[in-house]
Amino acid sequence: MFSKRLLLGMLWMSVVLDVKAQKQDPAITQKVDLLLNRMTLEEKIGQLNQYSGKALTGPATAKSNDLQTEIRNGWVGSVLNVKGTKNTREVQSIAMQSRLKIPLLFSLDVIHGYYTTFPIPLAEAASWDMEAIKLSAHLAAREAAASGIHWTFAPMVDIARDPRWGRIMEGAGEDPYLGSCIAEARVRGFQGKVLGDTDAVMATAKHFAAYGAATAGRDYSGVEMSDHELWQTYLPPFRAAAKAGAATFMNSFNTLNGIPATGNSYLLRNILKGKWHYTGFVVSDWNSIGEMVTWGYANDVKDAALKAITAGCDIDMEGGAYRKNLISLVKEGKVPVALINEAVKRILYQKYQLGLFDDPYKFCDEKRESLVLNDKKSRLAARSVAEKSIVLLKNDGAILPLNTNLKTIAVIGPLAKAKRDMAAAWNVNQDTTAVVSLYDGISLAIRGRQTVLYAKGGSVMHSSQQDIAEAVSIASQADIVVMALGESFDMSGESKSRADIALPGNQEDLFEAVAATGKPVIVTIMGGRPLIFNRIANKAQSILYTWWLGSEAGNAIADVIFGKYNPSGKLPVSFPRSMGQIPIFYSQTNTGRPYNNEPEKLYLSSYIDEQNSPRYAFGYGLSYTTFGYSELKLDKNIIFANDSVTISFSLTNTGRYAGEEVAQLYLRDEVASVVRPLKELKKFIKVQLQPGESRIVHFVLGNDDLSFYDAKLNWIVEPGVFRIMIGSASDDIRASTAFTLKK
Repeated sequence: MFSKRLLLGMLWMSVVLDVKAQKQDPAITQKVDLLLNRMTLEEKIGQLNQYSGKALTGPATAKSNDLQTEIRNGWVGSVLNVKGTKNTREVQSIAMQSRLKIPLLFSLDVIHGYYTTFPIPLAEAASWDMEAIKLSAHLAAREAAASGIHWTFAPMVDIARDPRWGRIMEGAGEDPYLGSCIAEARVRGFQGKVLGDTDAVMATAKHFAAYGAATAGRDYSGVEMSDHELWQTYLPPFRAAAKAGAATFMNSFNTLNGIPATGNSYLLRNILKGKWHYTGFVVSDWNSIGEMVTWGYANDVKDAALKAITAGCDIDMEGGAYRKNLISLVKEGKVPVALINEAVKRILYQKYQLGLFDDPYKFCDEKRESLVLNDKKSRLAARSVAEKSIVLLKNDGAILPLNTNLKTIAVIGPLAKAKRDMAAAWNVNQDTTAVVSLYDGISLAIRGRQTVLYAKGGSVMHSSQQDIAEAVSIASQADIVVMALGESFDMSGESKSRADIALPGNQEDLFEAVAATGKPVIVTIMGGRPLIFNRIANKAQSILYTWWLGSEAGNAIADVIFGKYNPSGKLPVSFPRSMGQIPIFYSQTNTGRPYNNEPEKLYLSSYIDEQNSPRYAFGYGLSYTTFGYSELKLDKNIIFANDSVTISFSLTNTGRYAGEEVAQLYLRDEVASVVRPLKELKKFIKVQLQPGESRIVHFVLGNDDLSFYDAKLNWIVEPGVFRIMIGSASDDIRASTAFTLKK
């Protein structure tokens, strides 16, 4: 029998091999050209048309009959929201009745798992473990592909620095370097070794671009930012996704400096398909072409279709704008046929690459679907990834891990027995009965050796005096209390922006009442975004930020609570102390009057009623052990253009438990032609060490690491002094030194 560790090792190895960015295959290109020459204009435009196909697999209706007719006529190129081999085979068979028998693409929002639900992407980002993230995406792709899906609308690679924005849960947080690493890992995970393998799906880098900077954190709002900020901060993860071979890109809903992203030729023609030489295709977001009329950017849907296709949007998702208007636009001479051909070629290429022309039902094997969806290794991996995603924020008195000699544990809180909430937003598997709640996880972990008591303590939004009194009574009977607080699943995600990100309802009142019993209290906070919980932060003995962890949530949290897994997560986003600090992020620039922590010091860049610093900083996360940093060295103190510098230091586990540390390297360009951030993450590594074990860590910085976009958007490196900072978090620098770059 394989051990858990060996099984996970095998799973990890299956996605470790890197895949180079896909290059155009001349043989496929020739096939595309031959097919294109046989297509009518209407059939070409059909390839640019995507519908949501839920109605196709239900009872016969006028809408389903109309959709079937359009597919049969070759007027539809792809559908979303049709899943399962039986359904996809049935719909694909309709496409096979068309004149040219061009297969459909089946797409779905597989955001953090398909049948097995993994932690939300922001939680996975907290692992800082690229192989774990790649594995999660790979297993999600494996399950989706086994169920007839060819294409996922993930990963979301938007940089997000405003936790009011509900979709922060779908991304990797605030930092462009970490975000770029994760974008690459998720693309490679989804797309596997070769696109067309039956355990891989096409990835979509979304939302292009700058959606994470939506005004006031409100979904679908406009974005105003300089080109410098766009290139330096918001584009790098998209560039990384493109380099990793992402098959598709998706437009964002926002405007960028007054131009809707769906009709933004600067983004699509100049940058993506121009400077980056991107060969995949671009899909609109849901009706984002039609929404350009509402924005006031297009006169009507026909005008919107003209602007979108001209800008470089290849597929119209669920809008019908292309289907209804492109033929007349071509006939009127407003849209060249060459523009249509270019878009169609991109789409047909991917269909050939997936092998759908050879076998349209390649991904419709019911036996494979059953085997893959019932593969227990996926749950095993989901548990491991969930463990790695948990962040230990506080552990006063080393209360964790819990002593197994405790006789009675009270599990209290509105999310203590929650299952649906652990599956979070964008949950594909609607049956959440198999999700492990926190209460279930703790009960399974102790297996009857101790008594587990329970009190709900009210709902996420309200706890009555009676609810609180019951919770206090249960807490009083226990040796220790574990509380489950946070957001419900419908409070973060698309269209779930919040003006106030405080812990909702009166959950902090519930906490204070329970804490007043004098019993030790461990708080687990579950949600999709950074929350503000200052009273808990000040008074709780121990705090675990557990996000929404998916199918194995309860087991993973119990593994950490009882010390089966030593937490190693680090925050991928800053947690504010108060709403007035938003947006807050670590890589800010200095000012002419920098804040210096002096009390009652005026005329500095500071608040009069709040600190500048976050409650919990980017990169922060504790362990049950401790780590020491020493012997920081550079192989040279002066380097020249196109040279590199090697940084080395000793990392030591100075505590009593084996554990993993994410060692982080930050850089500051002391003086430059553009004011540079006080620190920028440039490298990191996750190292596992036994108690007392030391390891020499090496980082190499080259030209690209020292470069930036100047005022004219040139990617340059300038001579000067660069400060190296090594540490455990952005606000926990353990050693520092500097080197000089000379011409």
